[in-house]
Amino acid sequence: MLKLGVVLSTMAMVTNWMSQTLPGLVGLNLTKLNVAQSGEVDTLSAGFMPRPDEGWQVFTSAQDADGKCVCTVVAPQQSACSRDARSRQLRQLLEKVQNISQTIEVLDLRTQRDLQYIRRIEDQMQALEKHFQQIQENHKDLIYKNYQEMRKKMEDLEPLIPVLEQYKADTSLIVQFKEELRNLSAVLSQIQDEIGGYDYEELQRRVLDLESRLHTCMQKIICGKLTSLSNPLTIRTSGSRFGAWMTDPLAPSGDNRVWYMDGFLNSRTVREYRSMAAFIKGVDFVLLRLPHPWAGTGQVVYNDSLYFNKFQSNIVVRYGLRTRTILVQNALDDAGSNNMFPYLWGGYSDIDLMVDENGLWAAYSTIGKGGNIVLAKLNPKTLQIINTWDTEFSKRSAGEAFMICGRLYVTNSHLTGSKVYFTYDTNTSTYEYIDIPFHIQYSHISMLDYNPRDRVLYAWNNGHQVLYNVTLSHLVTSNNV
Repeated sequence: MLKLGVVLSTMAMVTNWMSQTLPGLVGLNLTKLNVAQSGEVDTLSAGFMPRPDEGWQVFTSAQDADGKCVCTVVAPQQSACSRDARSRQLRQLLEKVQNISQTIEVLDLRTQRDLQYIRRIEDQMQALEKHFQQIQENHKDLIYKNYQEMRKKMEDLEPLIPVLEQYKADTSLIVQFKEELRNLSAVLSQIQDEIGGYDYEELQRRVLDLESRLHTCMQKIICGKLTSLSNPLTIRTSGSRFGAWMTDPLAPSGDNRVWYMDGFLNSRTVREYRSMAAFIKGVDFVLLRLPHPWAGTGQVVYNDSLYFNKFQSNIVVRYGLRTRTILVQNALDDAGSNNMFPYLWGGYSDIDLMVDENGLWAAYSTIGKGGNIVLAKLNPKTLQIINTWDTEFSKRSAGEAFMICGRLYVTNSHLTGSKVYFTYDTNTSTYEYIDIPFHIQYSHISMLDYNPRDRVLYAWNNGHQVLYNVTLSHLVTSNNV
């Protein structure tokens, strides 16, 4: 079994080499991806495997018994080609690249000799660079233009080089990898004078398809366990000591609206800013007046709807931000309200609504649960409860709470010196005590919510609107080839 960190890092080595040989093959951003160095999974479900005659396939939705995500890249089988010699050579080239991708999945961390082999590979890359420089000098037509565009895409992958240098490779597999490179170099040497005969549109189509699949794979493994929080970044200073602000994690590209709700008790006015830049300047906004006042600071915006706790009740309201009307409202059975089970700071924070990668949640408490935090998964359209969990952590002992990847995280205070102290995993129905520093810059907080699109925490910190970057660890493994 191999950790995906090795797979991704070695793919970086391959893509860096290919930046000198086949520009534009694939683009992949690995910013902030932290890969844990342990964990294995079982074989992927056969139902997700592709047909042999299909193109590159990426399958990552499987999980093992521990809930760990699996990401696998499967290459197509080789097939006979009915085209002319040049087309066969292109097919041969693509098959070699596919073989390299398959080889990557089985590299591990067992050897200290990787740097020596990397230097040899770099020599080969430099030799190939000279070949392509000759091609660039001799081709000034449309083929040259397409070639340059693909080259630019490969240059974007150069930041992945440092990732490669952090890992070691298995000696025998490196030898096999070098042999693949030699074979590919031989093919390139034979056909470089006939480059004008290649079907560049087909090559680009395959490259873009692979790139799309790899990005899909990356989106599947974004979830992880919280390991640290950054220092707060102050976005704006405005409003009273208590309030809430947020963006929509499901907003389409280009929709950067910000919603601002000052106060925690019996207020109805919401400011909708056109963009984050407008919010920072305090300009370009419209005022919305809700049909009912809200209680607390646990409001969220999700998929163009504002969700809030109706004042002096345990009712959750869904308000349409386009229609400017109440779309649905529903009571959380037995949930305490009107300052019965607030967080430590009070403020009628009985019901705290949250969103993460898995959807809409509500954290509250009931008399029947002895004041412990009850976590409910809600249907965002109907507000019906899908499932509930008793976390066994007292809500009155919590400073604030937020959800990330199906895990509830709770701070032990709302004041300076607090930390993220407790986490409950809804996937396993288990909890643990943790110790993650949480810097509160301006005395106290009254709102803390995670946005899965931005991967940051939004907080209202004593009249300051601040953001915290989160660092997540990712435990991902891949099956041996």
